[in-house]
Amino acid sequence: MKLGMGSALETLCGQAFGAGQHDMLGIYMQRSWVILNSTGVILCFLYIFASKLLKLIGQTTEISEAAGLFAVWMIPQLFAYAMNFPIAKFLQAQSKMMVMAIISAVALVFHTFFSWLLILKLDWGMAGAAVVLNVSWWFIVVAQLAYIFSGTCGRAWSGFSSKAFQNLWGFVRLSLASAVMLCLEVWYFMALILFAGYLKNAKISVDALSICMNILGWTVMVALGINAAISVRVSNELGAAHPRTAKFSLVVAVISSFIIGLVLSIILIASRNEYPTLFSDDSDVETLVKKLTPVLATCILINNIQPVLSGVAIGAGWQAAVAYVNIVCYYVFGVPLGLIMGYKLDMGVTGIWCGMLSGTVVQTCVLFFMVYKTNWNKEASVAEDRIRKWGGPDSKEDNDV
Repeated sequence: MKLGMGSALETLCGQAFGAGQHDMLGIYMQRSWVILNSTGVILCFLYIFASKLLKLIGQTTEISEAAGLFAVWMIPQLFAYAMNFPIAKFLQAQSKMMVMAIISAVALVFHTFFSWLLILKLDWGMAGAAVVLNVSWWFIVVAQLAYIFSGTCGRAWSGFSSKAFQNLWGFVRLSLASAVMLCLEVWYFMALILFAGYLKNAKISVDALSICMNILGWTVMVALGINAAISVRVSNELGAAHPRTAKFSLVVAVISSFIIGLVLSIILIASRNEYPTLFSDDSDVETLVKKLTPVLATCILINNIQPVLSGVAIGAGWQAAVAYVNIVCYYVFGVPLGLIMGYKLDMGVTGIWCGMLSGTVVQTCVLFFMVYKTNWNKEASVAEDRIRKWGGPDSKEDNDV
């Protein structure tokens, strides 16, 4: 949810940077801090009463109390998210990815060492895990802030401003649209494992599906990187009134991501008899993973294209429209079809996944159609109007139409 709300900055910061309105980037980031930290205060109550809520939905007392205690320990991380996600979008809009990668790499090294020290060596258990997670995330936040405050971002950061509290409601609406768009996608794949848990031989189905989801998660990392890159590029070019360059960037990103997904899918199909043994020694789980491999390969191919199109949507500011597309394609079409195929037609986990994958395919086709029908000259004008509306002066009038 926090990541989705922070994604509003991908549109605003990217377009403002492209238009040369660098002064607005810091103000946009501060507005996002105000909104996300306020949201964090509200979500604190969910963390505080997590134990009671889990008991209310039928979880055992032992699990509820352990999870509730861990949730309370994790409250500081909630506010680290509220600071970090806007910072990340602020830096991405300026193409300052390398500093983020270096800070994250350093954090990973320390995180690994202190996880071993507190959890295993000192036997702090879940409390140790929570402490390490909190410290790691706040280290990332503080390190990134130190980089920003050092003056390396130029006009993009000119200090704290009262303008951060102006036009907050409009900012909230765009942030919520971004959050809904992302949450609908994440919950969709979470629901897949949830539905598999109600099948016959649920343990085998869930184990096999979890293996497939892990592989899918690894393989789409490149696509998610391209998602961030194309979002920044499209927003920058639209803000700079270069619609043709934005369109060309989109074509290059889609083709590149498609080729990567195709290669990964072919490798997976070719090794379908070998790779399941790396994850499980249960013959039933291995057999089911082999059976699911064609579906997984198709999912990898689709999910290497879909994030790129979503990145274009974020860069152009289409979050609200895509949220509606996600509702219809995922929850009106995909989920019912998956349940019918999995339970009614007795196709099991393969049926559930195929049905829900159909929803993803339809959503990707709709996004393709939206992009194909887009008038990029008009989008550049919309970006100029958006920059003016959100506090920046008139953008540049030169373009490459």
